[in-house]
Amino acid sequence: MTDVKASRFALVFIFTTMFVDTVGLGIIIPVAPKIIADLTGPYANNVAAMSASAAWGGWLQTAFAAMLFLFSPLIGNLSDRFGRKPVLVVSLLFLGFDYFITAIAPTIWWLFISRILSGIAGAAYTTANAYIADVSPPEKRAANFGLTGAAFGIGFVVGPAIGGLLGQYGVRIPFFAAAALAVANALFGLLVMKESLPAEKRRKFELWRANPIGSLVALKRYPMVLGFVGVLILMRLAHDANPVIWSYYVYLKFHWTTTQLGWAMAFLGIVMAFVFGFLTRIAIPKLGEHNAAILGLLGGALGFTGYALATQGWMMYPWMLVWALMGLAMPAINGIISKHVPDNEQGELQGALASIGGITSIVAPVLLTTVFAYFTGPKAPVYFPGSAFLAAGIMTALAALLIMRLDREEVPQAAE
Repeated sequence: MTDVKASRFALVFIFTTMFVDTVGLGIIIPVAPKIIADLTGPYANNVAAMSASAAWGGWLQTAFAAMLFLFSPLIGNLSDRFGRKPVLVVSLLFLGFDYFITAIAPTIWWLFISRILSGIAGAAYTTANAYIADVSPPEKRAANFGLTGAAFGIGFVVGPAIGGLLGQYGVRIPFFAAAALAVANALFGLLVMKESLPAEKRRKFELWRANPIGSLVALKRYPMVLGFVGVLILMRLAHDANPVIWSYYVYLKFHWTTTQLGWAMAFLGIVMAFVFGFLTRIAIPKLGEHNAAILGLLGGALGFTGYALATQGWMMYPWMLVWALMGLAMPAINGIISKHVPDNEQGELQGALASIGGITSIVAPVLLTTVFAYFTGPKAPVYFPGSAFLAAGIMTALAALLIMRLDREEVPQAAE
């Protein structure tokens, strides 16, 4: 097999792995708020129930993010030392165990255990990005990083739709289905996946680099990467509004059913698959990575604002089209910074970036659900369920302004 064919096969494999993984994640989205409400009190589709469920959901997401922050550098460095395959397979097995614990959870505290395991397993995406960096030439990395996003988008076409349908037969059934998919995906990786990091390119494992503080300090060696930290923090804080708030918002404001939410997530998945799988491969080379990132962030800011101000459920659909442009930002930024890091440190880089995401994901769920709960609660000066989305729009706009100020001479641009 030629190097080009081997690279294409590797990309197809990682796409398939991330697709199946995302289907498992998407299955649980329509029912997650309801299983939380069931474990914290009788579920009712009203303001009090949704506000309380959102608050618990925020703390659960924080537990997940804390583990992601602590373990992503360790997992990234382990993949630089032992290869991508074993790390990815073990991460997927952890994820399956997490879904199973959620499915049988008798109390809310079991959900905290499951989210801790899920945070550890979250390294699957970190390792997948390192895998893509291994098999992609520098000039194609930004477009190829979009593959994980495309897999994420297509998985969200299938996953939430399945979850919405299964949720009609019980809020726990989707979690059993997700557990089975994760285990099947791990077996697929074990039997089919080829290692992308050859032994001669691996480096010695160093504990000081395998912790979140060490990995972030290591970014000082790459000033260009360090310049994007502020952009990444604001972008990730805002981005978490979707997984953290979306379900509670549409259940409360528009009184959607799990099936309606499932179809909306499927629609968003189709749009995101188009952005990641097609638009990134046209827009990033045409506009340049810097301009593509700005366009993506401005689209995200406008989309979040549209969500916040929507007065009827159908309005969420056109605003999803606008918000989806945000999918250009992360592949473009990832492409820029990966060019400044050696091949045998790509795992460490992705681990450090995941740690930044972990920090923001520790803060974002509590911040956003607190804003949501306050502005839908009895003490709110004005009833405004869209408050968290509006805050996300402001943060995304600030990220766009920051990236505009970065030195364009240091940022690779489109060919003239």
